[in-house]
This record gives sequence, structure tokens and C-alpha cells, in this order.
Amino acid sequence: MSSESIVMRIITGKYKGRHFEVPHKFKARPTTDFAKENLFNVLNGYMDFSEAPAALDLFAGTGSITLELLSRGCGKVIAVERDPMHFGFITQTLEKLGETHCFPLRADVFRYLSNCHEQFDFIFADPPYALPRLEELPDLVLQRGLLKPQGLFVLEHGKTNGFSQHPQFIEHRAYGSVNFSFFKARETTNG
Repeated sequence: MSSESIVMRIITGKYKGRHFEVPHKFKARPTTDFAKENLFNVLNGYMDFSEAPAALDLFAGTGSITLELLSRGCGKVIAVERDPMHFGFITQTLEKLGETHCFPLRADVFRYLSNCHEQFDFIFADPPYALPRLEELPDLVLQRGLLKPQGLFVLEHGKTNGFSQHPQFIEHRAYGSVNFSFFKARETTNG
């Protein structure tokens, strides 16, 4: 391992313990192991990964969350990343694993969201903390009906953002400088 890279580790599941070097020149950094492990401990209370849920990873960056989702049993993961270097890294990592349940897309997240017609059990977004439109993301995801009934959306953000007043907000977790806000899809009513 060179001194110019950081290591991304898969915490649990079928790829547990696998390591991938992330080039130092990347703008994106994987979610810290501490934050990622705690996030998935919380997620286990909301969903059963053995039921092969469909997931969407927005601003996929290094693919750290995508790989963790696949390792835990997601039946389908779409990873959306605009940066060509980051997208290439995700694609190469999936090829090394021989993973066929992930569909990486090199696209702008906001454009993707405005054109997406699929529904997911779980959506994760890790935008740059300084992204000007970060505050819009919960409404873009939730109002477009991208979550299945009782589906979960998790937004990673910095400490300056707060979403507790959002009508579909359910909880907030902080691990060091990493913050996660959780949102739940509304129940659909037949009638």
C-alpha cells in the first residue's frame, strides 16, 4: 500500500475484510469505518438485508456504501457518480469482486433524480457537505416517490445542516463529524 492512498474496508457480509486502495488524489473519501459500522447497525433495525432489497447510492464517491450494501445482500444497487475518476474506480472494484448486482451510472444526481421512475427499499446520499442544493435532497427523493412504502432514505451531511423539522424525518445520528438524517416513505393508502 502506498503512502499516497487510503484504504477502504468492507465491514461485514460476503465481502467482509476485503480492502481497496483509494488513490490519495481523489476528492471523495469513503465514509469512515466507525461511522459506516454504526450506520449499518442502525439500518439493521429498519430493514432485513437478507430479503435482497433494492438500493440507490447517490453521490457514490468511492463506492464504499455500495459495496457494503452488496456485501450484506442487496439484490440490486444503482450507484450514481458524476466524477469520471470515481466512477472508474467503482467500476474496477465491482469487476475485481465479480459483482453483477450493481449498476453504476456516470450521471449528475439531480438530473438522475428528475428522470428516475424506479422505486427502492433504501436510498443513501453522501453529497459534498458544501453542496449548494444539499437541503433540497430530502424533498427531491421523497416527493418523487422513489421509495417503496416504508422505504428508508438516509442523507449524510455536515453538522451545519438540520432536517428535524422535515415532515418525513425520523431520526438523526452523529458519529464524529459525520451526520446521518433518516427519512421514511409515507404509507400508501388504498381507497
